[in-house]
Amino acid sequence: MKKSKLWLGGFCIGLGILIGAFVLKQGVTSMQNTQRVVTVKGLSEKEVPADKVIWPIVFKEVNNDLIAIYNNIERNNARVLDFLQANGITKDEITVSAPDIQDLQADRYTNADHIRYRYNGSSVITVSSTNVENVRSLIPKIATLIKDGIAIVANRTYENPVRYDFTQLNEVKPTMIEEATKNARLTAEKFAKDSHSKIGKIKSASQGQMSIESRDDNSPHIKVLRVVTTVTYYLKD
Repeated sequence: MKKSKLWLGGFCIGLGILIGAFVLKQGVTSMQNTQRVVTVKGLSEKEVPADKVIWPIVFKEVNNDLIAIYNNIERNNARVLDFLQANGITKDEITVSAPDIQDLQADRYTNADHIRYRYNGSSVITVSSTNVENVRSLIPKIATLIKDGIAIVANRTYENPVRYDFTQLNEVKPTMIEEATKNARLTAEKFAKDSHSKIGKIKSASQGQMSIESRDDNSPHIKVLRVVTTVTYYLKD
């Protein structure tokens, strides 16, 4: 009787060890399979026209008479406004900043003996419009005001630049993210095929920063939108 019980106990212990080893082996195999992953990136790129433009119009005046320079700025402001409104720019699209007048004789770093004009003034009139093409057509035409004695300052790259924006990012973003994700999956499927595997579930996914850039330096009114998604897939046999 005792031997029978001992034999049965030993058998149960041995069976338990075998089952435990089998479960452990299956668990290790499963864990190894879950570690087989591939990480890919998907790109979506779209070229769009800018839908908003901000155009600062700057002109300067010099004079030795403070009242005269102020009056000249006021008169030239009116001429610029007439030009803009005659060419389809509405009052709501125009902002006139207060004139900036500097007294050079009051500047301690300036040699008063070499000053020809005591007062140096400037004015900025800013056009903010969604009618981008109309504004673009007016930018070169504004130079005609030079014939009226208005010293229009050129819109340089870093000083008083014309700025073009695209404001409908939220409308196109979902479609672009979907396209980027599809492109990422195509890349992953190609990788899996080459390694004789198949794509499994997504382990993780992240969206990179969406960027808006000018197509090139000569076409700031044309924007290129880009979004990159990073996706990690499990691989399976």
